[in-house]
Formats: sequence, structure tokens, C-alpha cells
Amino acid sequence: MIPLDTKVQPGSGRSVAARRRRKKLTFDKVSFMVVFLGVPLVIYLIFVISPFAQAFYYSMTDWSGFTPTMNFIGLSNYQKLFADETFMKAVGNNILLVIVLPIVTIILSLILATLVTVGGSSRGQIKGLRNSSFYRVVSFFPYTIPAIAIGIMWGQIYDPSSGLLNGMLTSVGLNQFKSFPWLGDERTAMIATIFVIVWSFVGFYMVLFVAGIKGIPAELFEAARIDGAGRIRTAVSITVPLIRDNIQTAYIYMGILALDAFVYMAALNSGGGPNNSTLVMSQQLFFTAFNKGQFGLASAMGVVLAVMTLLFSGIVFLVNRLTGGNKDVSE
Repeated sequence: MIPLDTKVQPGSGRSVAARRRRKKLTFDKVSFMVVFLGVPLVIYLIFVISPFAQAFYYSMTDWSGFTPTMNFIGLSNYQKLFADETFMKAVGNNILLVIVLPIVTIILSLILATLVTVGGSSRGQIKGLRNSSFYRVVSFFPYTIPAIAIGIMWGQIYDPSSGLLNGMLTSVGLNQFKSFPWLGDERTAMIATIFVIVWSFVGFYMVLFVAGIKGIPAELFEAARIDGAGRIRTAVSITVPLIRDNIQTAYIYMGILALDAFVYMAALNSGGGPNNSTLVMSQQLFFTAFNKGQFGLASAMGVVLAVMTLLFSGIVFLVNRLTGGNKDVSE
């Protein structure tokens, strides 16, 4: 109790409370901030920001990559890039991959994840298909194979003369596919390449989505079943909204892969495909730097690729925010 005759100075209570909330800097706190904030920040600046700034500087020079001299030429490399039909073709191929790869991969992964978790019998306990563990292992197996090995393997499968694919198609009477060049035909080269990339990543993202679905309370699926919701309705109204963060992460990772895709493209079509139909920016960057000896121009390509990657990630986060992705679904 405070005596009635005690005078309280105006604002003194707030000032005392503020002083109590004010934390004193101690050696432990300072050392913690230096070790766990300062050191990682310095490492990030040295190994991430500094190389990017260096690449941006090189992009404004005529450096050949093999001589110590370089001349500053400003934005001439960027003007040359956007006037180069080959590079713009590569940009268009990357944009096509960004549109197609994440959507196809995520949809297939969601379907498989739903089937092996909640796609089982409509009676009794909520569960996946029979032998769902076997399907998970089989689907995830391609992700364990190195990308270059996958490219070489599918290059042999697509081989026009002795490839497994043409052999299987001709064995069932489809003789029009005898010696068909899947990677050598402009109409099918990109489709065949996209199939290989999707095949190699579906299992990984299926496992990612399975983990997210396992975190959803079974009572929600049981309530949806009681209300008469089918599997598609349940997936759209319950599963997708509740694992939205997982889907966003998967979409960003697949988009970054689509903007690179160097290993798969180089292994399946090292020359860029017929009429540059599978050429991507990373391939053109490699050709420009090591075949033509134009590291300044190649650095400009790398800067454009980095900016496109940042823009893509920013757009995904912005769309997710505008569509209510940060709101609690239970609301």
C-alpha cells in the first residue's frame, strides 16, 4: 500500500518502469552478439555480397578472363546482351521452365503425397494407400541419384538408334518412333528435358508435402469426411491451405532450379539443342566465358540471372502475401 501523503511525481512511475525494462549491456550479451551475429554477418559479406559486387564490376569491363588487364566499358555488355538473339532465346527458355517446372512438379508431388497419407479407404482410420511406404521409397529414389548421372542415363534412354524408349514404343507397334530423335527434334527436346527434371524431383517434394500433411490434425479430415467432402474437395479446402508454406518453399526452390538447370541441360543437350530450343542462360554463360574468353560479358549474364532469381523469389512472396498466405487458416 502507498501512504496517502506520499507524493508521486508525474511520469515517475513510467520512467522507473522504463528503466527496469532497459537492459544493461554485459560482457556475455556483447560477446553473444559478436559471435552469433557479427561473425555470420562478416562471413556473409565476404563470401556472398563481395563476390556479387565483384561480378557486377567485372560485368562492366572487357575482361577476357585470362589476362590481368581490363578496361571499364560501363553498361556496354548489358546492351550487347539484350541485342543478342541467342541470349534472349536462352532467357525465353528459362522463363518457360520457371512457368512449367514448378507447377507440374508441385501438382504431381501433392497428388502423390495426398495418396500416401490420406488417400486410402474412406472408412475407418484416416490413412494412405496400401503399401504407401513402398511408394515413398520408389518415388524418392531418383532424388538420390546425382543430376549428371540422371542426365547421362536419360540421354541413353532417349538415344534414337539404341535407346530404351524407342525400343519399347516400336515393340508395341508404334513404328513411327523408330530412330526418333527425342532430344534432336525441336518439337520434343524441351518436353523430354522437362520430363527428366520433373521425374528426378517429384519424390523429394512428395516427401516434403507428406511431412506437412502429417502435421495436420486427423480430426479435420474426419470432419470433412463426415460432411461428405470427397478426396479432391478435402485436398483443395484442407490440405493445400494448411501446407501453404511448404508449397511456397517448394515453388521457390523449383523456380531457382528452373532458372539454372545447367547440369540437366548440359548432360542431355550440351550444345543447346536444335535451334537452341533447350539453351538456358547458365549454358550460354559457360560458352561465353570459357569458349569465347569473354568473362566480362559472361559476368553480365550472371548478374542478369541473379536479378531474375531475386525478382522471382520476391514475386512469389508478394503473391503469397496478397492472397492471404500469412493469415492463420483457423481464422
